[in-house]
Amino acid sequence: MTEPLVTLRGVTYAYQDGRPALEGADLALHAGERVALLGANGAGKSTLFLLLSGVLAPERGEILLHGAPVGRKEKDLQRLRRAVGLVFQNPEDQLLGATVRAEISFGPMNLNLPEPDVRAAVDGAAAAMHVDALLDRPPQYLSGGEKKRVTIADILAMSPELVLLDEPTASLDPGHTARLEETLDDLHRRGLALLISTHDVAFAWRWADRAVVLSGGRILRDAPAAEVFADGALLERAGLRRPDVFAAAALLFPDLAPAAYPRTAAELENQYRRRNP
Repeated sequence: MTEPLVTLRGVTYAYQDGRPALEGADLALHAGERVALLGANGAGKSTLFLLLSGVLAPERGEILLHGAPVGRKEKDLQRLRRAVGLVFQNPEDQLLGATVRAEISFGPMNLNLPEPDVRAAVDGAAAAMHVDALLDRPPQYLSGGEKKRVTIADILAMSPELVLLDEPTASLDPGHTARLEETLDDLHRRGLALLISTHDVAFAWRWADRAVVLSGGRILRDAPAAEVFADGALLERAGLRRPDVFAAAALLFPDLAPAAYPRTAAELENQYRRRNP
């Protein structure tokens, strides 16, 4: 396998009250990966995201970008922040601009890019997220799905290599969730690495190739998604459950290996009908 984009080695972080939020985390993320970060509330997912994006610095351990350690100097942190983009769960926490254009411009302008480069970055990110028709509108008047696309455009305008998305399906109806998944597929086709924090195990099974399970600030398992969801004891320990489609496939197709289970309800139905004409 190629050298990881970002690596955590023994990373530990505790908050001011001494409560450990992450302990001894080892994680490597590669180009083009689709990874689900799973865990109950308080497991350490948000802390892991803030460390990966350079908002927090490890108390112990180190973070590497393309194999080179990320130091504590501002220029090192800027290098990490440019390579790793974080999309917050609630768009309202991220949207600050008076217009969508101003919002998406904020990151490239902070990089001190020339004005033509800023315009090009904004236009490219807006087109990629299909919000180019919204550039002159105030973000607060957009729908929930539109706001989510604008927050992703914010990050794309910085030309990241890894995008972190915190609970991206939260509060979205099924239609907007389906459109979000189409957006994620498009980002994956562009070669971006994607790490998504989610409680939605059905979404994780549909989308992720790999799953990382966090509990109590520790990484319990980092493996292909099929192996993670096949491990009942692990899921119970982490306060998770099997996706319904995965559980149904285990009952209906006992001859199949978990990696071959269908990922969606439609795939499950089609496979059942083929076996039971």
